[in-house]
Formats: sequence, C-alpha cells, structure tokens
Amino acid sequence: MDAAAALDIDPLLDDPKTRIVVCCGSGGVGKTTTAAALGLRAAERGRKVVVLTIDPARRLAQSMGIDSLDNTPRRVKDVEGDGELHAMMLDMKRTFDEIVEAHADPERSRAILSNPFYQSLSAGFAGTQEYMAMEKLGQLRARDEWDLIVVDTPPSRSALDFLDAPKRLGSFLDGKFIRMLMAPAKMGGRAGMKFLNVGMSMMTGTLGKLLGGQLLRDVQTFVAAMDTMFGGFRTRADATYRLLQAPGTAFLVVAVPERDALREAAYFVERLAADSMPLAGLVLNRVHGSGAARLSAERSLAAAEHLEEGHQEEQPPEEGPGENLVDGGIVDQRYGKAEDRGTGGSSPEAPSPTGPGDGSPEDGVSVDRLTAGLLRLHAERMQVLAREQRTRDRFTALHPEVPVAEVAALPGDVHDLAGLRAIGERLAAQEESAGAL
Repeated sequence: MDAAAALDIDPLLDDPKTRIVVCCGSGGVGKTTTAAALGLRAAERGRKVVVLTIDPARRLAQSMGIDSLDNTPRRVKDVEGDGELHAMMLDMKRTFDEIVEAHADPERSRAILSNPFYQSLSAGFAGTQEYMAMEKLGQLRARDEWDLIVVDTPPSRSALDFLDAPKRLGSFLDGKFIRMLMAPAKMGGRAGMKFLNVGMSMMTGTLGKLLGGQLLRDVQTFVAAMDTMFGGFRTRADATYRLLQAPGTAFLVVAVPERDALREAAYFVERLAADSMPLAGLVLNRVHGSGAARLSAERSLAAAEHLEEGHQEEQPPEEGPGENLVDGGIVDQRYGKAEDRGTGGSSPEAPSPTGPGDGSPEDGVSVDRLTAGLLRLHAERMQVLAREQRTRDRFTALHPEVPVAEVAALPGDVHDLAGLRAIGERLAAQEESAGAL
C-alpha cells in the first residue's frame, strides 16, 4: 500500500457530520458484509445506526441474530457500547405502496394499488429497486432519527445503476409517453374527445397490437390515477440525488483484488468524481497474505524441486511409489496407516513422518516429500499475492488519491456479530495490517 494512503475508518464513523455511508461496487465483493460491519462498529462506538440492505439473502439477518428483515428497522441485540444498531431490508413494492398512500387520497390509493400495471411496475420494472432504495434512503434521512445511515447498494449488474436508475424511472414517469397517455384526460370536453377520437385512436390501435388492449387500458387507468403524483417522483429523485452529493455523505467503493472488480471500482471512482459525489475511499476485501513473504515463489519451487530430485535418486527401483498422490504430492499414505512390513504378517504401528524414526532412509524421504509439498503450497500463495499486488498497483497508479483499506481473507463466511466485529477491527487497523499484508 505504498502508492495509496490508508483509509482511516474510525474518524469517518465517529464524525457527527457523517450521516450517510454508501457501500457500492460490483456484485459478489462483500458489500453487504462490509456495510453490516461498519454499522456495528459505528454503533459500538456510540452512534445510533441503521443499516439498509437491498440484498435479499438471509445472511445479514442471521449474522445480526435477527430471524428476518423487512421494510421496518429492527434493533439488533447484544451490541456492545452505548450506541444502537438497527437493520432493515428494502421491500421495493412496499416502499412504492407507501409513496402512493402518502401522496394520494384513500380512494385514489385503492385504485392505484389494485391496478394490474402498477402491480407489475412496483414488483419488477427495470430500475424500480434502485429507485426505491433512493426513496427509502430519503425517507430515513428525513426522519432525522438516526446518527448514521449505512446503505448496501443493490446487487446490480453494474454498480452505476444505483445512481442512474432514479433518473431513468423519474424520466419515464414524467416523460413524453406518459404525458401522451394523460393528454385526453387533461384536455377534457369536446376538444379532449376529438383528440381522443382522431389522434389517440391511431396511437392506441398501434399500441394495442404491440402491448395488448387490456394492458394498454391498465396503463391508461394507472396514468390517470397517478396524474398528480408524477412530478413528485422526479422532485424526490432530484432531492435524494442532491443528498448523495452533500458533505454529510461518504461513498465507499468495495472491491476484491481481482482485475474485473477493480476495473469496475475505477470506473465508479471516476463517475463519482464526475457527479461531484464525496468518495471516502476503497475497501479491498479478501486480500491474501503470508507470514513468510520473504520466501519468494521462485525460491520455494527451486527448493521443492531439489528435495524431490533427491527423493527420486534415493528411491529403490524395485519399490512402487506407495503414495496416494502423484509425484509432488503431500501426504504419504505408507505412514498414514498400519501395514504388513514383515514376513510374519504382523502390522507394527507406523511411525509419524515428522517424528523420530528408526534411522532408515524412508524416514528422511517422507519428511522431504512433505516439505516439498508445503513449499509448493507456499509458492502458489506467493503467486496469488503477486497477482493481487499487480491489480492493486494498477488501480493506485490510476487513482493514487483514493485511500485504501484492506481486509484480509477469512477462512470462512461471516455468520454472527463476532465475525462482523472482527471485520470492523480489520477495517480500522490499517496502519497495522498494511505492514503485514
């Protein structure tokens, strides 16, 4: 991490001016776990935090000791310190329903909520999930109940969808197609009827063939019921977009040390800069390390080959290999079980390959083979480290101004608060981990 400054997490989380942290990045890089770990650490350092996740997987709820998450913040138990941690999972249809109920009278709300086109739009229209994530973020911030809101962005094909979708959906709901469908109802009277009978009959005839007559009628009914609300979608989308640009917001781009993920991260960094959105830094998950990094892959392979060559020279020609693995393997099965080595059919206890033997050449051969296998494993690990370092170097060469926090790869998945706490500690201890990785 010589080319990039270390990302200092605790001052970011402790700063009372930081009100929103957005974790973004491509899919499968650990955004949900990172968001939860940041939320837990901030809560245990005294802040009242809510984590908003868009990931439908159950692992976040399970790791926080909650049976299930829904559209209502739920408090997480067993949080240490004076703060509070709440968690919720976006229900995009319920969020859309809440918007309708809040901005339409009861009769119109019922008409909209029961409309088939609305039900399809609210459940799966392209961009709806990202738009509703922005809506929910705006709702949470407007309540001013939380010291800090941590957002886990949707697992989109492109992380940029989170920024683009609200404007796309707002443009659709306030666009020419919608206005054209609304025109007859707005004109009213004879002029409206004339327009409907002449111009609209041609358009609806064409659309009816493409979409189907019933769908077109559902769309027109939906548009008529939503007439007074369309401008509000665009207004709220713009307001939330400005909120993301405000000084109290911090974006954390999450990635893993792989070429595609860091290419996406670099693209996102550039997009955030172009949109004047505040970037705090890059979180690099699943970084591999070694306690014997001074032993290079080349030296490890050379030593392994030397030991294996010595083994081949000492191997009696009349004996088979006797191992479970091919040449270069690690485990010698001859010493892994009792075997008949005498003429009397007895099965003496086999000596440990790493323990004291009887002085026979086979004891030394077994140790050499085991050592060679371990050296090859170490060489593979060093090659992984070198590849990861090259990908990090390419990113920091393009964006040396972006602070980086590295999180060492864990042996398993995070499934409880202790695991999230450990991730938070690794995120915060960059000055120590930077020298170890």
